[in-house]
Amino acid sequence: MHITKQLAIFLENRPGTLARVCDALAEQKINIYAISTSDTVDHIVMRLVVSDYRKALHVFEEHGTLVVEDDVVVVEGDNKAGSLAKIAHKLAAARINIEYAYCATPPDARRGLLILRVNNARRALKVLNT
Repeated sequence: MHITKQLAIFLENRPGTLARVCDALAEQKINIYAISTSDTVDHIVMRLVVSDYRKALHVFEEHGTLVVEDDVVVVEGDNKAGSLAKIAHKLAAARINIEYAYCATPPDARRGLLILRVNNARRALKVLNT
């Protein structure tokens, strides 16, 4: 469990957008560890946790893309029923708000990766490590 930077980029919601983002990162040998997208009628917000956020930030800025950095908590945890509930209860008891979360895990995997955007990342990390 650790805190890392997440990059949120704001792009046009058109075919090929994800492909172009992935191509730009791949050209710089930047690996995507986690990705989430949310759309509106005319734009998309893409949230990424990558292997080298500083380099990725530079890539996006070179292309004139609006980028916002945020601290997120990365939790590698058990892939079993109730694991997320335990995390959510711990944070709620400490009055830490989960602003959003995203994850994906193959059904047969023993561990999964959870990205949490909370109102206080350092405090959340401390609470979850106890």
